Amino acid sequence: MPLLAAFMVPHPPLIVPQIGKGGEKQILETTKAYERVAGEIAALQPDTIIITSPHAVMYADYFHISPGGGAHGSFTRFGAPGVRFSESYDTELVKRISALADAEELPAGTLGERDKSLDHGTMVPLWFLRNQYAGGRLVRIGLSGLPLTEHYRLGKIIAKAASETEKKIVLIASGDLSHKLQTYGPYGFAPEGPEYDRRIMDVCARAAFGEMLEFDENFCEKAAECGHRSFVIMAGAFDGLGVKATVLSHQDITGVGYGVCTFYPEGEDESRRFLDAFLEKQEKDCREKAETGDPYVKLARASVESWVKYRKKLPVPKDLPEELLSRRAGAFVSLHKNGSLRGCIGTIAATQDTLAEEIISNAISACSRDPRFDPVKEKELKYLEISVDVLGEAEEIASPEELDVKRYGVIVSCGHKRGLLLPDLDGVDTVEEQIRIARQKGGIGEHEPYRLQRFEVVRHF
Repeated sequence: MPLLAAFMVPHPPLIVPQIGKGGEKQILETTKAYERVAGEIAALQPDTIIITSPHAVMYADYFHISPGGGAHGSFTRFGAPGVRFSESYDTELVKRISALADAEELPAGTLGERDKSLDHGTMVPLWFLRNQYAGGRLVRIGLSGLPLTEHYRLGKIIAKAASETEKKIVLIASGDLSHKLQTYGPYGFAPEGPEYDRRIMDVCARAAFGEMLEFDENFCEKAAECGHRSFVIMAGAFDGLGVKATVLSHQDITGVGYGVCTFYPEGEDESRRFLDAFLEKQEKDCREKAETGDPYVKLARASVESWVKYRKKLPVPKDLPEELLSRRAGAFVSLHKNGSLRGCIGTIAATQDTLAEEIISNAISACSRDPRFDPVKEKELKYLEISVDVLGEAEEIASPEELDVKRYGVIVSCGHKRGLLLPDLDGVDTVEEQIRIARQKGGIGEHEPYRLQRFEVVRHF
């Protein structure tokens, strides 16, 4: 069993005495837990230490694995240039992880290096570890903007690569918890902050790793956590294994949550194939929604499936409600997969002869032409949730006071530039935020004058 153990640790530079200069004493409980983690790793004598860090190179759609023979780093930017690191990478394991990811169509590898120096999310764990253990090569992996399911898949691949190369590894999931725990903290307070810390520490105490996949991404964003994806990668490395979990500490003295936990494998356990169970549930839920969806959503789904499977534009069905065949209107088609946006394209006003044709056309664009995403693949269809928003007529408004983020969408215009945002979107809670996002989508500068329009929608699920 090459995965010897895994550890959840935070990475506050403050905890390093040369940086904290006495301030580290306020998180002494975390320091003691960290020292215990380092001692346990030293006792295990791993061949390789894998560190997943939110502060390594990060892309929206790719997991970056640090390439080359090694890297250097220091805490110069934190006022401690004398604390330096020189680490050798396990190139064999990096190569195997990359090859397995490629074979399983997971976007991960050594491309796109932007910064070769070690980040503080890597160096803080190393500071504790190298005080007790000088051995073991390093593998440094960044997180991504991909769904949690893809992070779990990466963890599975890491474990498989370790097994195939017969490497004895430990995995360090570097990540702070919520950054919004106290009003006096550097990021302020949000009610989601303490709730995130409570939930994640409970999940880790029970090693209930499947529940990590169920954390809503908007909730995580409002909690301002930084380590959740790191923890999910770690969870994936234990897929199909029993786990002995121990919580060593949890502190929120600085307004940021610091959790330290240890995890040791306890043999095979088929009941702990959490990703399989999660995807099975997602597929069932999507199938039920598809069967009970209204004609608008069924039309959009049929259009997506026709295009993805056969590259054919769906002919307008003859058994549609009269409104779809006689009305003209703008419409947006949105695709979600495993809780994350997978595509959204629409039209502000009618561009087709009928609303049915508008939906068919925009469904094709949403699944194949959204520049933010790769085209949808056939194997993804069973996990897609689809919604259709039919837009009402836009009307001019004099000021933001006439907006309501739950009821109205907004169009922000400046000359030929125009940005639109639909109403009632997760994570958009204020009119100011709604206008800001719409302005950015339209490429309208912060100080450029603009005019506002509002519109209502009828949303079909």
